[in-house]
Amino acid sequence: MKKLQVESRKLKVESRKLIAVKITKVLLAIIFAVFLLPANIFSQSFTATANSTKVGEGEQFEVSFTYSGSEINAIGNFQAPNFKDFLVLSGPNQSSSMQIINGAVSGSRAFTYYLQPRTIGKFTIGSAAISVKGQALKSSPLTIEVVKGSSNQQAKKEQNDQEVSTKEIGENVFIRAIIDKNSVYQGEQVTVTYKLFTRLNIQAPQISKLPSYQGFWSEEIESSNQISFSRENYEGKLFNVAILKRAALFPTQTGELSVTPFELKIPVLIQRKRKSNSPFDDFFNDPFLGRTESVEYTAKSNTVKVNVLPLPQTSLSQFTGAVGNYTLQTSIDKKKVKQNEPITLKVMLSGEGNINLLDLPQLQIPNGFEKYEPKISADVFRGGIISGKKNFELLVIPRVSGAFEIPALEFTFFNPKKKVYVTVSSSAYPITVEQGSAEYTGGGTGLSKEEIKLLGQDIRFIKIDFSDVTNENSLAEDSLVFILTLYSLPLLGLIGFLFWKQKEEKLSGNIMLLKNLRAEKIAKSRLKTASKYLKEKNDTLFFAEISQAIFGYLEDKLSINKADFTVEASITKLQLIGVEGSFIDEMKLILEKCEFIRFAPSQNILEDMKLLYNRTASLIASLEEKISLRGGLK
Repeated sequence: MKKLQVESRKLKVESRKLIAVKITKVLLAIIFAVFLLPANIFSQSFTATANSTKVGEGEQFEVSFTYSGSEINAIGNFQAPNFKDFLVLSGPNQSSSMQIINGAVSGSRAFTYYLQPRTIGKFTIGSAAISVKGQALKSSPLTIEVVKGSSNQQAKKEQNDQEVSTKEIGENVFIRAIIDKNSVYQGEQVTVTYKLFTRLNIQAPQISKLPSYQGFWSEEIESSNQISFSRENYEGKLFNVAILKRAALFPTQTGELSVTPFELKIPVLIQRKRKSNSPFDDFFNDPFLGRTESVEYTAKSNTVKVNVLPLPQTSLSQFTGAVGNYTLQTSIDKKKVKQNEPITLKVMLSGEGNINLLDLPQLQIPNGFEKYEPKISADVFRGGIISGKKNFELLVIPRVSGAFEIPALEFTFFNPKKKVYVTVSSSAYPITVEQGSAEYTGGGTGLSKEEIKLLGQDIRFIKIDFSDVTNENSLAEDSLVFILTLYSLPLLGLIGFLFWKQKEEKLSGNIMLLKNLRAEKIAKSRLKTASKYLKEKNDTLFFAEISQAIFGYLEDKLSINKADFTVEASITKLQLIGVEGSFIDEMKLILEKCEFIRFAPSQNILEDMKLLYNRTASLIASLEEKISLRGGLK
């Protein structure tokens, strides 16, 4: 009996242990689910990191302050720490990434600085701060140790093996970013030129990082596809110098703006030096035997800063922000018309400045006239100074008869050279409108006869008195179906016409919606122009047209103003509506190809152009389908 009691107690103890283990596992699972998972899913953080906490004297290093969380678009009031012990070479440079999982948006935004220590020692970089929906977040301080010489011993060893230091190469191969003005008005052109200086033998360079023009509208200045060198004296030394890139920048905001560095990976041919006392080294060190090796060196341009001044205050209501020097020309196709006949008014703005951002001067039309959305075209000449012309073609239709006047147009711009506002005006046009029918052939308007006839008829005439109609007593006329059809067709026609007119007026009133709907059509028109340049083997204009096809499509389809458009902004919007990353990567690749082709043209450039054309057409078609399936932007 005692033995059975002992066994029973053992079983109870073991049972209790098993129950305790199971309860412990359940509790741990609950704790993990309640506390750890939400922390991983819903947490937000603001951290500081450095690519190296131990750097050599005079070495550049990178410090980033990164926010991670779901409120990436609510970040504000970034406050950088005091970098008193370091030189700020560049920054803050912003970059962001975003992901959408099951409708939940999360991502990160980084504020990056490139620094250089002033002296050796241990230094602390204080906390940076941001606010997210009223909540303040601070990063932890960073400790940076600055040692004498290079902190990378392996790099030292490689340099000793090659007997060529990065400093020696950097003194003989470098990129300079040069701006023609340090201080400009908002909207005034400043030109940045990137020059490659070398005293060494180099091979074909490859772009590793393009400059960022944040706060600027940029226009690429046309230049040769091939890099050609000339001799230039710089700081008492002769260099081979080539222009890599030129861009016209138009600042869209005031204050001190920065242009980030332009980076190239350059294979440098180095003559190997003798490493021993062997007589064979003296023989093989003979320069005629070409004993050289290639060392890849990353050349980085300097960061340029531009001080942007605000425009002087003005009370001129017709000023819409144009900066430059322009002229205004207008013309009209007829001054004497019949009622409901269209009049074409052409307006041309030409001169120097940011042609793409010019707006049509405000036009006041007489009562009883209708005007329609203008047809706009621009010709931009991208020489040293951006210039060109922008044409607006308006259709105006008089609905009543009488004597009228289309008043003079006025266009006001700020001339930065003279530092004054200038107003130019056109002539007024007297219009005589005679009473007439709505029938019109539409000659010279760019519209078909049928379209003009529809525009000229607000309400079609419906015959309601059939007393003068003779009855032939045919079987068809006696049928009920024929009578109903006879009466319903005019009514249906009227309803259809009114629906069409209402839709057109809605589209005309909503410019962004109109651009959204016509984005693909305009992109296809640009691709057609690119196809013409492809046949002409004009690679410069071809790649420019391909770029504009993508940029223009994204601007119109995603409802982004030209002045605010950046590739990063378009990527963010595409991600928000759920466009897959593969399409975004394809878009980046095409744009990079258009930019990079000038620096490394291949032997089969025509094949590359054909391939790029097909990929661009496919990309735009795919984006149109994806955006339409997701209902576009809300």
